[in-house]
Amino acid sequence: MAKKVVALILAGGQGTRLGLLTDEVAKPAVPFGGKYRIIDFSLSNCVNSGITAVGVLTQYRPHILSRHIGIGRPWDLDRKDGGVVILPPFIAQGDSNWYKGTANAVFQNIDFVDDFDPELLVVLSGDHIYSMDYNEMIDYHLSKGATGTVACMRVPLSEAHRFGMMITDFENKITDFQEKPKEPKSDLASLGIYVFDWKFLRERLIQDEKDPESDNDFGKNILPKIVQDNAGKLFAFVFEGYWRDVGTIESLWEANIELTRPIPPFNLHDPSWRFYTQTEEYLPAYVGTSSHVRNSLINEGAEIYGRVENSVIFQGVQIGEGSLVKNSVVMTNSKIGRNVVIERGIVGEGTFVKDGVVLGYGDEVPHETQPHIYNAGIVVVGSDVVIPQNTKIGKNSAILNHVREEDFEGDVEGGKTISPKA
Repeated sequence: MAKKVVALILAGGQGTRLGLLTDEVAKPAVPFGGKYRIIDFSLSNCVNSGITAVGVLTQYRPHILSRHIGIGRPWDLDRKDGGVVILPPFIAQGDSNWYKGTANAVFQNIDFVDDFDPELLVVLSGDHIYSMDYNEMIDYHLSKGATGTVACMRVPLSEAHRFGMMITDFENKITDFQEKPKEPKSDLASLGIYVFDWKFLRERLIQDEKDPESDNDFGKNILPKIVQDNAGKLFAFVFEGYWRDVGTIESLWEANIELTRPIPPFNLHDPSWRFYTQTEEYLPAYVGTSSHVRNSLINEGAEIYGRVENSVIFQGVQIGEGSLVKNSVVMTNSKIGRNVVIERGIVGEGTFVKDGVVLGYGDEVPHETQPHIYNAGIVVVGSDVVIPQNTKIGKNSAILNHVREEDFEGDVEGGKTISPKA
């Protein structure tokens, strides 16, 4: 990669389909894989690809994300020349300009990019789990003489309605674009990863900002308009590696549980492509004589005295004697008491599940108000929750953040929500 490159990571997403998990944090800050947050993967890919000038565009609840990234030391991005910079929406004199769309977010940071005078801009989403060497895409972009390149992946046509779909010619030049189509003409889905010639994109962003009808979005406006105007050469780069949009409870749970397979589809342990994160210092994990651990990720500071199967146990988690945690995700510093059963559960950070609790009992029933969010038989428990002894909680239930013992009135039927009382 001889060209001068800057990366912008779009990390302002609210992630509403993750329900209570994003009530207090942006989607890129959601914990994943035992010790990481979702944005760690885009940041690590940048560093591993030799891109050291990185802007992170935040918006929704940015505090945890900003604190997590800090000055970028874990990613070796604490540099005088480049490094990582947090870029909240620009506040003009007298008013606040929230980012209106992905293109507007980049437009508001034109000056930041111009300061580096790059030849290429890489635009990334901060809310996907994947491993990619951006040099391969950049080399492809240069070899095609492209003005813009879109990373794509082949998906089943039944999934096309979730993506922006690219129609290409025999050379992979993009000839048409469908945004979340009901009747797709192609199986090439955009991954929200772009490489642009900066001068070309800069002009398109300024034009787009002047259009009062535009949503100021790459997928809806910038890319289709480039094709429509025949303004530049857009190519599709077909990516065949691991990439997951963990935008739903089920997909986040699934991507975590996949890590526990003997040969996981996503390799966190590749010494040539490491993933970095900001983390507290914990003691080594301890597995007691009464414990049984099988096909699970157990992270630093965990103390295991019960049975853990096919689960991801984050840092500082305690699991008491006689407890069973199966096909579940238990996040940082949570405490699971004795004789607890958790099956197909996600337990948030700093939560206390007291003795004898059962998460995931009974038949699977649809959630009473948000079946599109809380489904697949998964019980979701928020952060800083205390669940009283011997409580049974049914499948597809949601226990919101900061719920305390006094908020419960006995067992919780499947598909119910428990909220903190005022």
